[in-house]
Amino acid sequence: MSEYPAFQLGRSRFDQNTFSGRFRHFLDVIDPSTLFVTERRLRDCVELLYRFKRGALPPGVTDAQLWQAQKIKQAIIHPDTGEKILMPFRMSGFIPFGTPVVVGLLLPNQTLLSTVFWQWLNQSHNACVNYCNRNASKPAPASKFLQGYLGAVTSAVSIAVGLNVLIQRANRFSPTTRLLVQRFVPFPAVASANVCNVVLMRHSELSEGISVLDDSGSVVGTSRVAARHALLETALTRVVLPMPILVLPPLIMAGLEKLPVLQRHRRLVLPVHSLVCLAAFSLALPLAISLFPQMSQIDVNQLEPEIAMATECKILTYNKGL
Repeated sequence: MSEYPAFQLGRSRFDQNTFSGRFRHFLDVIDPSTLFVTERRLRDCVELLYRFKRGALPPGVTDAQLWQAQKIKQAIIHPDTGEKILMPFRMSGFIPFGTPVVVGLLLPNQTLLSTVFWQWLNQSHNACVNYCNRNASKPAPASKFLQGYLGAVTSAVSIAVGLNVLIQRANRFSPTTRLLVQRFVPFPAVASANVCNVVLMRHSELSEGISVLDDSGSVVGTSRVAARHALLETALTRVVLPMPILVLPPLIMAGLEKLPVLQRHRRLVLPVHSLVCLAAFSLALPLAISLFPQMSQIDVNQLEPEIAMATECKILTYNKGL
């Protein structure tokens, strides 16, 4: 079988009904090489896809070129707004721009001030990523973004600081055990705050609904039921996402720091820690977002009666967001 099947505009070249297919698809989505695509290259890709849609492709264009053009366009341009997503808030920028924050979250011997700072920075980045990769089929005012942002940051900081205070007051922990437990504090803080972040940043979708599409890609209607499914699926990925990132590095570093080379050269601890975090992040992100397809499907009978009456399709599609 050819590595590149016959090109289908708007579809993935990997089977989205299987986890492995979604995993391979999202490895494409988070490919950081797309961060370095020039403005001219992006315009060429958009033009090539437009010419394919019109049936006016120049001779010699291969399926591989078309799939690559679509990969670049989807990595940079929002599918609903048609606008470029700022580089730090693209899914392809999530790992390069997010890894320094993860390293900061997992630094040992955190003070109250450093805990607040890293949780604020992490949730600020998450809020912008959630907003920029939301389902934008319906407009949302800037005030909604601000409310969601403040709620997400407040919840993250409150949980992290509260857990740190509890650990400091727990007399039964030895200093070594307390240090190890402190390293795991970011996970429950970040996981719960991530859910708040998604719900608060995209709350307008629940009240306004999101567009549902038929087999031809035409909008059938606006559904609040589909919006609930989209937010639930996205929230679940945000709980799974920090598990490997914030649980594995403390376990791995606890073992590595006992090695003679790191005992002798303490300056190597931070670079090694950073590499461990980068590896964990690179594994966790595609695994988490592969749990559900971005373009999810829903049985029309689960949707509002007026939508079911407006189409003969049994299955409709909606953009879950990332």
